[in-house]
Amino acid sequence: MTEPGTMTPMSRQMQDCVEACMSCHSLCEETMSSCLQMGGQAQMQIMRALMDCSETTRMCADMMMRRSPMSAEMCALCAKACDMCAEACTTMPDDPQMTRCAESCRRCAEMCRTMAGATM
Repeated sequence: MTEPGTMTPMSRQMQDCVEACMSCHSLCEETMSSCLQMGGQAQMQIMRALMDCSETTRMCADMMMRRSPMSAEMCALCAKACDMCAEACTTMPDDPQMTRCAESCRRCAEMCRTMAGATM
């Protein structure tokens, strides 16, 4: 039994999801930088998707770590943002940075969908 005011440890599944969110957040930030260096080739749709995914994954990880009662809803939203970002990144299949980002987004989306269905 835990003392009042202390939190139970995060489940392994939740820890893995937090790590996937933070990894995806970092990769989206790196990919945005890469897009900016490309200049005209980087479409605004891709940049918007990267920004949405980056912010959503960071917020989702934060909410899970503090055991927010809205974590499940945030995980569902995060999965959607990650799916949209992965789809946007695949419009540039010859770019290795975009490919890595899409893979990270898909992994994060899958984990977030699982967490959204779990009782937090």
